Amino acid sequence: MKVLLDTHTYLWFRKSPKLLPEPVLDLLTNSTVEVFISVVTPWELAIKAGIGKLNVTDLLVDLESRESAAGFSFAPISTAQAIRSGLLPLHHRDPFDRLLAAQALDLRIPIVSRDRVFDLYRVKRIWD
Repeated sequence: MKVLLDTHTYLWFRKSPKLLPEPVLDLLTNSTVEVFISVVTPWELAIKAGIGKLNVTDLLVDLESRESAAGFSFAPISTAQAIRSGLLPLHHRDPFDRLLAAQALDLRIPIVSRDRVFDLYRVKRIWD
């Protein structure tokens, strides 16, 4: 099974795992599940850190090498996914979530997120 992490899921997994439902935590620690982190996630975290909205600078240091060593894969954004995100219905105005939705749709994998707006895009969502 392959899954894509929403940014808040990744952040909670690394900073506050008790915020995650137990089935989600089990999923993310299951070695048979291929967990993808979108390049959208570090971009969003860096922007929010830069404007003082999140204190995640420590998490951003060596993120790619650390998470790769932990067994996570990274999902780059393709041109087609970028275009698709811009053409999605405006159920959600957050460009990061729209890119995540487009990636999940394009890759045909579920997103691990508590955000129900992904349901409006017909993205399979895993939470509890």
